[in-house]
Amino acid sequence: MNPYAKLTFLMSLMLGTAITISSNHWMSAWAGLEINTLAIIPLISKSHHPRAIEAAIKYFLVQAAASTLLLFASMINAWNTGQWDITQLNHPTSSML
Repeated sequence: MNPYAKLTFLMSLMLGTAITISSNHWMSAWAGLEINTLAIIPLISKSHHPRAIEAAIKYFLVQAAASTLLLFASMINAWNTGQWDITQLNHPTSSML
């Protein structure tokens, strides 16, 4: 892998983590997690071994399902409370999800 590409992916990974940790809004936390996903998948699959590609696909599928649940829970909470803040997770269904 090109060293500049690897540096870009690692910087994107750090940026996504920083956005996720420092967010107070569900959408910015979700965006940070998606940046992490887009940064880590090429790093997982950089060796063109079939197991590395399989691991990247499995990671993508699990993360896509988790992302869907996170967005669904935050939309339920916003619908019932009118708040998109992470600290205002008051609805039982969204807390369970």
